[in-house]
Amino acid sequence: MTHALVPLPVVVPLLGAALTLLLAGKPRIQRAISVLCLSGTLTVAVLLLVQAYRHGPVVVAVGGWPAPVGIVLVADQLAALMLVVSSAVTLCVLLYSIGQGRSDTSESSPVSIFHPTYLVLTAGVTNAFLAGDLFNLFVGFEILLAASFVLITLGGTETRIRTGSTYVVVSILSSMIFLTSVGLVYAATGTLNLAQLAQRLDDLPDGVRLALELMLLLAFAIKAAVFPLSAWLPDSYPTAPAPVTAVFAGLLTKVGVYAIIRTETLLFPGGRAHILLMVVAGLTMVIGILGAVAQSDLKRLFSFTLVSHIGYMIFGVALSTVAGLSGAIFYVVHHITIQTTLFLVAGLVEERAGSTDLRRIGGLARVAPLLGVLFFIPAMNLAGVPPFSGFLGKLGLLQAGVAAGGPLPGVLVAAGTLTSLLTLYVASRVWNIAFWRAPRLATSEPVVQLPRLMVGATVALVAIGLALTVLAGPLFDVTADAAEDLRLRTPYVRAVLPGGVP
Repeated sequence: MTHALVPLPVVVPLLGAALTLLLAGKPRIQRAISVLCLSGTLTVAVLLLVQAYRHGPVVVAVGGWPAPVGIVLVADQLAALMLVVSSAVTLCVLLYSIGQGRSDTSESSPVSIFHPTYLVLTAGVTNAFLAGDLFNLFVGFEILLAASFVLITLGGTETRIRTGSTYVVVSILSSMIFLTSVGLVYAATGTLNLAQLAQRLDDLPDGVRLALELMLLLAFAIKAAVFPLSAWLPDSYPTAPAPVTAVFAGLLTKVGVYAIIRTETLLFPGGRAHILLMVVAGLTMVIGILGAVAQSDLKRLFSFTLVSHIGYMIFGVALSTVAGLSGAIFYVVHHITIQTTLFLVAGLVEERAGSTDLRRIGGLARVAPLLGVLFFIPAMNLAGVPPFSGFLGKLGLLQAGVAAGGPLPGVLVAAGTLTSLLTLYVASRVWNIAFWRAPRLATSEPVVQLPRLMVGATVALVAIGLALTVLAGPLFDVTADAAEDLRLRTPYVRAVLPGGVP
């Protein structure tokens, strides 16, 4: 019975997308279908996580064709955990967008195409998490990218079309590199099934294996916005509507990080690229946060912090230890939630003050105290202030770096500490300027009431972020168990290939 649940996180959003497309012009029904689909997806994801944690990976062969011939979907602990957090985030962002659509009649408001496109994006994300072979992973990326091309230009303004074009070009380039890598992997091994690749790649000459690893890393690093392949992100994300920017920031880059975790542990354990990963992780952390320090627009500032904190996750992957992988997985879960929340808060600031330019706003803590609370909690969480989950995640990663020993991990521990302090500086600067200094809103201007559903969805994400702190112990147990399975590889391979097909 549990096996029948595995395809549902992909199938349900796709069916919902078809229904909402057929019901264009009936927004109330579209909204109900979208909420129902994502609520169902979240429920299924929780059930799969419980099953994977208790009994190991859950595998289903699509069309009844067993691996390695057919396509398989695999819900191990890592994939199921990603499904849970991504489903919760997409549901909250959907509710936020519904609240915005009811109050905003401008060109920025979601139109009839929003709901089917959003559900297709969700299906692409879930398919990427569940993919049991490289080509299906590529298909998942392409599904979510095709939907993201529509969402990032929603409203059709000149600015969105221009910045969206950059996003499209970069995405197509990374997809071409990924597809080329898939072809090369198949030419070298005769298979694309991840479990079978875990067995066959070890037999390749070291040079060929390293070349394939670097090709896949290049493709995924562009999608994950790892420095120096991250210049496209701060220019592309801030111009999109607030809910679109939020879900992009929370999820799309993390799908790239997930692909790096999956391939580096399952396909290339102990690969020679770990030194390169450590270098780019340190550069991503430091240069990203320095970019944030220089920003005066809230959305661009958050875009640079997004890039910066991707470095923490890559650091954990590069360590190739159970502690490092556990810390990286925990930090992915934390960052998806917190970064999405901050972009939703930026949307509320724009709704209340009419701008996200820090030079034009002020006094929000006095005129909108709830908004101040909604910013302050996730901002301190992102900065790693105790006892929030951001502190616990960074502490786990830094401890793993110290335990690994050596000069390069030591440098990265210092870089991670510096990045955390600069993130705190950035968060404090935004608080002082936008929330604490004298109000800059004219008293004659009408007070804008924030839509309750937008505020409620943001409150829900803030609560999830706090829940990660309260439940950090059990969550670390799950991530440590997932990291152990990733290191062993055998639970995944045996679940997909029970007969031990070579």
